[in-house]
Amino acid sequence: MRTRLAIHIHAFLERFFPERRLFLRSETDTRFIRLRPGTQLIAFTGVGLLIAWSIVATAILVMDSIGSGNFREQAKRDQETYQLRLNEISSERDLRSGEAVAAQERFNAALEQISLMQSQLLSSETRRRELETGIEVIQSTLRRTMKQRDEARVALADTQNESGDNTSIAAQDLNAAGVDALAVALAETAKERDEVYAEAQAALLRADEMKLELELLEEKNEQIFTQLEDAMTVSVEPLEKMFSNAGLSTKSLLQEVRRGYSGQGGPLTPLSISTSGGVLDPNAARANALLNDLDRLNMYRIAAETVPFANPVKAAVRYTSGFGMRWGRMHKGSDFAGPHGTPIYSTADGVIVHAGWSSGYGRLIKIKHAHGIETRYAHLAKIRVNVGQRVSRGERIGDMGNSGRSTGTHLHYEVRINGKAVNPMNFIKAARDVF
Repeated sequence: MRTRLAIHIHAFLERFFPERRLFLRSETDTRFIRLRPGTQLIAFTGVGLLIAWSIVATAILVMDSIGSGNFREQAKRDQETYQLRLNEISSERDLRSGEAVAAQERFNAALEQISLMQSQLLSSETRRRELETGIEVIQSTLRRTMKQRDEARVALADTQNESGDNTSIAAQDLNAAGVDALAVALAETAKERDEVYAEAQAALLRADEMKLELELLEEKNEQIFTQLEDAMTVSVEPLEKMFSNAGLSTKSLLQEVRRGYSGQGGPLTPLSISTSGGVLDPNAARANALLNDLDRLNMYRIAAETVPFANPVKAAVRYTSGFGMRWGRMHKGSDFAGPHGTPIYSTADGVIVHAGWSSGYGRLIKIKHAHGIETRYAHLAKIRVNVGQRVSRGERIGDMGNSGRSTGTHLHYEVRINGKAVNPMNFIKAARDVF
């Protein structure tokens, strides 16, 4: 049965691959190699597979080259868009800071004006009370004088009845002189009373005017407070969200910044409003809250400089590998591929703790930052810093290369918090809408 099947197969292959002989001649002998149909089929299949593999591999390389070009163009466009957005946000942040400073100056001037007006109002109220007291004294004196005049008239009438005609003329003269003196005194008293009353009315009118001005000033202060509170909300909340998205505790960050920046004194010392142990009025409480927000905003700004929110590569690069499991092993950073020698920048203020060769990392730079954070920059072609050197965010520290265990030119970038590796893209993405 097998023989018949083999004969049929051989006959079928003979139609397409007839048996051939390859002759090899020498000077003394002639030999040949028999190429059976099965052998020819195997050779033909192998050649076909080789050609198909070549076509597929060439297509993959062409598509990868086209895709790499598109990725580079897209990355370049994204980088330009990000740079424009960064410039816009920086300009807006500077504008908001200027507005906050101007608003604080206006607020301080308003507080001084309120204090002055309150002092004037208190003085006016004191003067009004003094005038009212003076009016009461004058009125009392006037009543007493009028009473004495009436008593004098009664006494004069009694004297006239008792003394007769001879004394009548003298008494009349005395009475006329007394009445004239009394009239002059009454006129002067009335004039002084009118003057005091006019001054009291003017003081009351001035008090009403000052009260209206105080109400207008309070309304203006309310607008200033509202604008400042809105500005603080717009400025502080994005920073808090940025730190939270990066996995950092804002409370511990602020505490550490306070410990590191605890000096006081000088013209830049934060302001505070005090009542010397008394109870704060609503405006003073709001002012203290705004001053606390300004202090908190300043501390967030200081903390942001020491946390790696920046991008280590500013040129157009290709994001080739992320944080997580890769090929069954943990990849503890992010990879950025680009041309050989691409500048590498520090992502935050810190101190260089390692700058040299490190096994599979190749040429490696380690930077120690505040809050227990460390960044690593591996596979570099050149190191431009030294151990112990202090660097700032955005300062160039090395060049992209292919040293160590690397399959091509790229940067391996790591972020570690208290020795534990975390996803670096969390920091870059968290700051994308802030810086």
